[in-house]
Amino acid sequence: MDRWRVLSLFPLPAERIVPFLGDLPERVDLTMLLHPSQAELHAALSDAELVLAAWQGTHPLPFDAAAVAAAGPQLAFVQQPSVGTDSVDLDALAARGVPVANTAGANARSVAEWAVGATISVARSMAWADRQIRAGGWPQMDVVTRSLGEIGELRVGVLGFGSVGSLAATLFAAWGCDVAYWSRHPRPDAAFGWLEMPALCARSDVLLLCLPRTPQTHGLIGEAELAALPAGAIVIDVGRGGVLDPLALIAALDSGHLSGAALDVYPTEPLPPDHPLRTHDRVLLSPHAAGAAGQAVARVIGQSVANIRRVVDGQPIRDVVNGISPVVTRRR
Repeated sequence: MDRWRVLSLFPLPAERIVPFLGDLPERVDLTMLLHPSQAELHAALSDAELVLAAWQGTHPLPFDAAAVAAAGPQLAFVQQPSVGTDSVDLDALAARGVPVANTAGANARSVAEWAVGATISVARSMAWADRQIRAGGWPQMDVVTRSLGEIGELRVGVLGFGSVGSLAATLFAAWGCDVAYWSRHPRPDAAFGWLEMPALCARSDVLLLCLPRTPQTHGLIGEAELAALPAGAIVIDVGRGGVLDPLALIAALDSGHLSGAALDVYPTEPLPPDHPLRTHDRVLLSPHAAGAAGQAVARVIGQSVANIRRVVDGQPIRDVVNGISPVVTRRR
């Protein structure tokens, strides 16, 4: 039988991916597109059977309904090289019977570590002090008045208790923090207390958002939820953009109710150049890169390639997210 036709949209150059492929290049016809135009993407999809998609925000072309429509009838599987699948039209692919898989858990430690590091930076005004010194200042006493104090004295509330949230809770607890969490359903195996969201907000000096963006979570954290936080609290968002209302966050910071925030995700990515978050001196910004530690990237590539290999070997794929059978059937 002819070799499987594989299209890679992964945003790293070939030399970063090839070491993970093993003998796959000898067994498949592989096409790599780093930053395709829409026309190039749609043309490549017309012939592809297996697709390794791109990270969210790496280029402006999502795997949307138009891309799905451009794909030929032979499209059999899409591998998303991330935990989030916001940039993939899961429903359109499900309607065609095409399974989509993510890389569940691959970057959990990287994201959880970033959340702890960002909390320390914001709580101790590290990034702010760096900017002041580079501008010629010496804000020693200002840092004292801006600081929330030692991290071990802070009460941490974790919204979302999946692989990232649960690991972040463990890391915060290791620093001595009093940790509680909220998720849609309490976890009987959790080592931390579950609270209803209003109660969690009311006691959290640090509110950590680890939630996916769904119809149920979109806009979940707005003016009322931020107002319920203790005075001087900080917000850390490593989940998905759209869960937190950025304008409500800015208002809470400007009013003095919140003392800071750190964001790795945004409703629109990349963050628009004129967005007020870019100039706010109490917000630490990251370009959706909390999970981009080298080890995490290696796991993402490894898990993605392993699923492609499973298809070629006739084995069921793992971590399907759109409800389609993990047994991939060739369609030509």
